[in-house]
Amino acid sequence: MLIGANKLTQMSQKGETRRPIKILLADDHKIVRDGIKALLSDVKGIEFLFEASTGREVIEILEKESVDIVIMDIEMPELDGIQTTKYLTENFVNVNVLALTMHEDESHIIKMLQVGAMGYILKSTGKKELSEAIKTVASGESYIAKEASEIIMRRFMKKKALSKKRSFQVILTKREKEVLKLIAEELTNIEIGEKLFISTRTVDTHRRNLLQKIGVKNTAGLVKYAIQIDIIDP
Repeated sequence: MLIGANKLTQMSQKGETRRPIKILLADDHKIVRDGIKALLSDVKGIEFLFEASTGREVIEILEKESVDIVIMDIEMPELDGIQTTKYLTENFVNVNVLALTMHEDESHIIKMLQVGAMGYILKSTGKKELSEAIKTVASGESYIAKEASEIIMRRFMKKKALSKKRSFQVILTKREKEVLKLIAEELTNIEIGEKLFISTRTVDTHRRNLLQKIGVKNTAGLVKYAIQIDIIDP
């Protein structure tokens, strides 16, 4: 659907006139779309040309029209923002996506960035940051809101700590890993022997070797280590 908007111009540092940044605004709530347009109505260099309430509408518009940026909500019917962004990244390489959403949890942020979004900001953001994000993403650079950046940094630090912990892993044989997995799944020595077609005595030997290699005192320590190295899910 075509949006009536004032055609604004953007001036470069050299004084030459640039065309406005053409925007498609995608959100399934009209009051939100109207609010964003009203908020940025006097910002030079930004022009809202189209709007969509579903991911499918976004794709249908882009098949006929040209824009620079899609401001994308995540929760939309038919195709959500993640699915739509993935499709745009693969099929409309000249269109950059700026996620504007209420979701500040790690999974949504990571998923949107993984499928190709150039920016991620929250709906609680103000006029100045939103306009800055639009112009940054339009130039082909990424823009991540402070709140989202902090969440990503926490994830990175967590993975780094886990990687450091795993760097001290002992080397286990294939058979020892099999035995460790079954121990963590609460099988007895007899059950493990039957499952692996080895004797109970051999299982007991593997168990003692695992305790010594890993440096733990009991089965609980073996289970904890199995979780740390992703042999089983917690």
